[in-house]
Amino acid sequence: MSQPSSIVWLRDDLRVADNPALLAAAERGAPVVVLYLLDEASPGLRPLGAASRWWLHHSLIALDASLAELGASLTLRRGAASEVLPALVREVGADAVFWNRRYSAARDVDAELKVSLREEGVAVCSFAASVLYEPWTLTTGAGDPYKVFTPFWKAALASEEPRAPVAAPHALEGHAAESELLEDWELLPTRPDWAEGLRATWTPGEQGAHERLEHFVEDGLALYHRRDEPGIEATSRLSPHLRFGEISPHQIRDRVQEGISPEAARNLATFLSEVGWREFSVNILFHWPDLATVNFRREFDEFPWGRPDPGQLEAWQEGRTGIPIVDAGMRELWATGWMHNRVRMIVASFLTKNLLVDWRVGEEWFWDTLVDADPANNAASWQWVAGSGADAAPYFRVFNPLLQAEKFDPDQEYIRRWVPELDTEEYPDPIVDLKASRDEALAAYEAVKAAKA
Repeated sequence: MSQPSSIVWLRDDLRVADNPALLAAAERGAPVVVLYLLDEASPGLRPLGAASRWWLHHSLIALDASLAELGASLTLRRGAASEVLPALVREVGADAVFWNRRYSAARDVDAELKVSLREEGVAVCSFAASVLYEPWTLTTGAGDPYKVFTPFWKAALASEEPRAPVAAPHALEGHAAESELLEDWELLPTRPDWAEGLRATWTPGEQGAHERLEHFVEDGLALYHRRDEPGIEATSRLSPHLRFGEISPHQIRDRVQEGISPEAARNLATFLSEVGWREFSVNILFHWPDLATVNFRREFDEFPWGRPDPGQLEAWQEGRTGIPIVDAGMRELWATGWMHNRVRMIVASFLTKNLLVDWRVGEEWFWDTLVDADPANNAASWQWVAGSGADAAPYFRVFNPLLQAEKFDPDQEYIRRWVPELDTEEYPDPIVDLKASRDEALAAYEAVKAAKA
């Protein structure tokens, strides 16, 4: 009788180092099948947007190469996890399945699988790998989830120290299993191929993630106090690597606290608090899994979002609004699959408060065009700007994009990089009057408040 095997089911943890599920399976000693499942059929799972699909394709190639160095390979399957995973268990004779936990609505899929597999006599082991603090570990004195970031992060810092990163397995005994072909998944754009800017900007995969981290530690962290200035490279740009789990927050936290310059050390607490915002978003999504579709503050259900004007919405999407910093941000997004965080807030405020377009429309556009489109961060951030979210910016805080540009891009370095025709007749007039549209938004909000009173 052949030796039973183990299955490691990877999801948003596409790395070999600091991967507790992979390490546990390796230490068990049985042959290992490493599975990536493209699941667009299970309830609660949102199909990836186009930019994320591009990233996933290249990340899986990098992961397969890393596994090959350890003696294994990546098995690719498509379909609903509730059908594909049990079938693979039977196919390879597995008696143990390992995975790292998810915190979105997809956790219901995992919970049901854990029960059904155990009923079949299969051991199922899950691990914490993608957050420093799992959502149920931090609660208020009343036992409720935190809804405000500052007390959440204060409680996190006062809690038990996060674990250190774990090493990659020294070797894996790979178990052969039939795999689908990555090319058959058609994750890459072809007609047209719009990914040239993504290829020029990013190196998906675990090695690319650590190269990005080293670059930030050496050159960016010392400038992090200027992170709101989009014209300089002062942010980590680790968000897509974190979203696909090519690097873990444990690895980032561990690395930025060793061997850094005095200038970088002065920015360390601020940088870690921004990592904390990612943790907070995961915490919110865990407790409110419909965050991408339902107002966190339900009084916003009565807000009179206008039906998007097709011409205005298209102008926003394509960076033709006549508002320079908005157009620069939207063009950066289209070209690179990423946008500077300060500019994300500006373009989101412009859409929701100057154009009075429902935040969900913007969230969907970002979901499709961002390489770091994350179920927690994307939804939480859009709701934050719209005023409907947890610990949100007050609705009456309307970002004036002209003043924001004067403050954070005073030399127009960022704007001119993406809007080279700024001073020519080719650049359009603004599609909306900023003051009049701001006044209209505030009047709409006051009407909602009055109706609630």
